[in-house]
Amino acid sequence: MSNSSGVELPVLEPEAVAPCCPPLTSAELSEADAAKMAAMFKALGDPVRLRLFSKVASHPEGEACVCDIQDVGVSQPTVSHHLKKLKDVGLLTSERRGTWVYYRIEPSVLAAMSQMLDRGSK
Repeated sequence: MSNSSGVELPVLEPEAVAPCCPPLTSAELSEADAAKMAAMFKALGDPVRLRLFSKVASHPEGEACVCDIQDVGVSQPTVSHHLKKLKDVGLLTSERRGTWVYYRIEPSVLAAMSQMLDRGSK
């Protein structure tokens, strides 16, 4: 059962999003940018992590209680392990509220990943 409290999350304007990396077609990635993005893509390369990330990203309230997303075919400790991996590479943020932990997508992550892969108008 979810413990939704209706907390409003800030909405970032497109100009407020700070991508980490330039589009691949505009310039070579620096060693640091490549390492950062590779870690994110590697984390999403696991099917369970990708499903958990998708469940959080598509949750109607913009955040999801771990209690609402743990039905991905693995044990609860394994879900916690995968969520920690997603959080460690900067794909998710979390907040503990009482007994439950709520996860949300780091605001600039999807835009940064998308912009990096965007071919632009070449």
